[in-house]
Amino acid sequence: MSKVACIGECMIELKQAQGTEAGLFSRGYGGDTLNTAVYLVRLGVDADYVTALGDDSLSDEMIAGWAAEGIGTRRVVRLPGKLPGLYMIQTDDKGERRFFHWRDSAAARSLMDLPQTPEILNSLAGYDLIYLSAITLSLYGGEGRARLFEALKGARESGARFVFDTNFRARGWPDLDVARAVFQEAFAAADIVLASTEDLLPLYPGVTNEALLARIPGSEVVLKLSEPASIVRLEGVPYPIKAKPVEEPVVDTTAAGDSFAAAYVAARLVGADPIEAARAGHRLAGVVVCHPGAIIPRAAMPPGLIPATSRKASP
Repeated sequence: MSKVACIGECMIELKQAQGTEAGLFSRGYGGDTLNTAVYLVRLGVDADYVTALGDDSLSDEMIAGWAAEGIGTRRVVRLPGKLPGLYMIQTDDKGERRFFHWRDSAAARSLMDLPQTPEILNSLAGYDLIYLSAITLSLYGGEGRARLFEALKGARESGARFVFDTNFRARGWPDLDVARAVFQEAFAAADIVLASTEDLLPLYPGVTNEALLARIPGSEVVLKLSEPASIVRLEGVPYPIKAKPVEEPVVDTTAAGDSFAAAYVAARLVGADPIEAARAGHRLAGVVVCHPGAIIPRAAMPPGLIPATSRKASP
């Protein structure tokens, strides 16, 4: 079975409690790459989460929840006196979400600057695939990102594949020029890029889909569009993909991209071609947006999502 490392941050999640008066929130946890790890494991992929947490009871609760989902936690560093970050989801009547974050001193931001960092980075060479997002890269300073990119280079030389998700939050970056430079470095290093117009247009405003794709040099690129569709580019050839219409009401678009990424990666790991994988991504995302919060109930996972195949299991 292929082994995946998902690198990033999980935070305490507050979302409007359904069926209650305004101002009451329910508590859970979530974070883009953690959400992807949950869905990967539910789709049959062996995945570890790579992050740092505090030594508090909320961090204990997180790790217990991840273990209950089947996510590996051996790469989680616990930092005395630290806490996880916090975010709140606000959704409008169309299900579109807005996030509010409290995370400047969160434990995960220290991951690239710890005594344990060399061991964590060296371990990446033991995985078949490494997945991280632009939000992951925004957590670390320049020196930390340089350490991570060097480790990714070494892991790829050992046979690992690197998947970069362009999930972009402007507030996480000191300025757009820094973000653009880091994105270009990640594009150049990645084997697979999972992008979206929602992420890239704030960085490259006013350009066409073709121009956005032209900025990404890799041979396997997915560009998710504002409508329920995407473009898969393989070896320079674009293939448009239409998503099936969502049949249920959309209540919360949180984790739509994260679940797309999980289904795409899971499908590629069992040998599905990128077009099949993109269709699987759209299908899972279409279910996720019909539920509140980042993680849907297990019972809501669509059956038969990942195509069974006897082809070689490599992305």
